[in-house]
Amino acid sequence: MSNPQSVSTTQAWLESLRPRTLPLAFASIVCGSTLAYWQNVFNPAIALLALLTAGLLQILSNLANDYGDAVKGSDKEDRIGPLRGMQKGLITQAQMKRALVVTVTLICLSGFSLVALACETFTDFMGFLLLGILSIVAAITYTVGTRPYGYMGLGDISVLIFFGWISVAGTWYLQAHTLELLVIFPATACGLLATAVLNINNLRDIDSDSENGKNTLAVRLGPVLARRYHVCLLMGALLCFALFNIFWLNSLWGWLFILAAPLLVKQACYVVREQDPVAMRPMLERTVKGALLTNLLFSAGVVISTVLS
Repeated sequence: MSNPQSVSTTQAWLESLRPRTLPLAFASIVCGSTLAYWQNVFNPAIALLALLTAGLLQILSNLANDYGDAVKGSDKEDRIGPLRGMQKGLITQAQMKRALVVTVTLICLSGFSLVALACETFTDFMGFLLLGILSIVAAITYTVGTRPYGYMGLGDISVLIFFGWISVAGTWYLQAHTLELLVIFPATACGLLATAVLNINNLRDIDSDSENGKNTLAVRLGPVLARRYHVCLLMGALLCFALFNIFWLNSLWGWLFILAAPLLVKQACYVVREQDPVAMRPMLERTVKGALLTNLLFSAGVVISTVLS
């Protein structure tokens, strides 16, 4: 028979790891690798290591987020979102610190292997090592430290940069070894969709965040403008994918992502219509699924276009 406390602790760690957030981290790598495949420079070994590193960075961000919010007392029982392991008292600060150290160590091993395999010049090697260090620092300092940038409303731009531009363009560059303007639009689209997920999370917790001094962008904008901002994120992603197809891919299959448009429009209308933060609770998972579906349909369209060309 299983120990109830053991089961509870295991569940607490799963809640802190948040495995459901990993697909979004993977989606950016898939998008960048898809673009590499389109240009006949795809390297499966590099793509797999990039997936592993991105997943570990996402886990680090999740753990650090729980640690920072718990230490600062930002996540209280009155919040709409779920309480995690540390808030429930099932994971101690010391245990979470050890988990953070282990995760950072795994990231260093995975990331070093990635740049060692992919980089052809010393300049590229050092450049991507620096990006890796910045990614680790960004993942931790979102809620940890004396001046966490997530508490100053800078989380959205961070997600756009790291889940969009760096993840997609970085994955592309590690395989193509060149920078091309064509990568910017898909990279921006991925970043905007990931930012939409963060914005839904912040809209859900907008009242508790405001009361506890966590000034996310949603708090700074207010509930009305934050909802309009959400619409811009979703529609902006669709526009970026469309512009990529118009200017570079030029394929009927490149419009496959449009199949996700009705779902995104429906979500946007719901977010604008429902003013109660509680109504945002089910939207977090739906936004993740919508973002993932859009990214996968775009990638599938690029792959099919390449195969049939």
